[in-house]
Amino acid sequence: MPLDNLIDGRAIAARVQQELAGRVAGLKQRGITPGLAFVRVGEDPASKVYVGRKEKCCAEVGMVSETHVLPAATTETELLVLLAKLNAASHLHGILVQAPLPKHIRESVIFSFVSPAKDVDGFNPVNVGKLMLGDDSGFRPCTPAGIMELLARSQVNTSGAEVVVLGRGNIVGKPMAAMLCQKGAGANATVTLCHSATRDIAAHCRRADILIAALGVPEFVKADFVKPGAVVIDVGVNRVPDATSKTGTKLVGDVAFAAVQPLVRLITPNPGGVGPMTIAMLMQNTVRAAEMAGK
Repeated sequence: MPLDNLIDGRAIAARVQQELAGRVAGLKQRGITPGLAFVRVGEDPASKVYVGRKEKCCAEVGMVSETHVLPAATTETELLVLLAKLNAASHLHGILVQAPLPKHIRESVIFSFVSPAKDVDGFNPVNVGKLMLGDDSGFRPCTPAGIMELLARSQVNTSGAEVVVLGRGNIVGKPMAAMLCQKGAGANATVTLCHSATRDIAAHCRRADILIAALGVPEFVKADFVKPGAVVIDVGVNRVPDATSKTGTKLVGDVAFAAVQPLVRLITPNPGGVGPMTIAMLMQNTVRAAEMAGK
C-alpha cells in the first residue's frame, strides 16, 4: 500500500470551518451572531487546553464565545444554577460543559439539564434519542459526527461496508455505531460493536472494511488486526512513557500506526486526524443551533 494514504483531519476541518464562516456571515447580516458558552469546573490541565482550542476556533469562524470557570469545589446545585442562566440567555445558541467534571458532580445530571436546543455536544437524552431514531432535527455528538464527515469527504463508501467499532462508550462508540447503521446516504453500513468482553476481537477487526478504534488502549490495534486495504480511523488519545521526550511522555493513539499504515488504504494520523474534526463539528452544531433559533 502507498504511504500517501493519510486522511488529513486538519485540512478537512479547515474546509469545514471556511464553509461555516460563510454561514456565520449570512447570520450576521440578519442580526444574529452565533454564541457558544463554555463551562469548566476546576483546573484540569487538559480541559484548559481543549477549551482554549475551541475558543480560538470560535473566533476564526466569526462566532462569539464566553467561558465560565468555576472552582473545583463547586456543588452540583451551583453548576445547575449557572446552566439555568445559560439556557435562558438569548445571545447564546450553544452550551458546552467540559468533561471531566469533579467526581462529586454527576455528568449525567449535568448533560441532561442543558437545553436540548443548545446541547451542541449532543449528550442530552433528547438528542441521544433522536440519533437512535434517525431524527435529523437533533444534534449529533461531535467526535462520531466528525468521523462521518472524514469518511464522506475522503470518498469512503459506507453503504454495505463491514464496519467494526472498538469501544462502547457513550461519547464515541455507541453513537458511532448508531450513525453508521442508519438508512441513508453516508451510512447504510453493517456494524459490529466490540468491547472488553468480545471474544477473539482480532478476528472481528480483520473482517472490517472500516475499522474505528475508540477503546482508549495505547496501540491496541496491531498489524495482524487489520485487513489489507481497509480504512482505519484512530480515535484514541493516550499518554505513555517516553524517555526521549522532554516531558517523559508522548501521545499515541489506539492504533500501532507505523505497523498498520503500510497495510491500509486510508488511515487517520494521531494527532491531526479525528481531533480537529471534533472541534469543527462543535462549531457546525452551534451555527446550526443559531440558524434554528433564528427561524
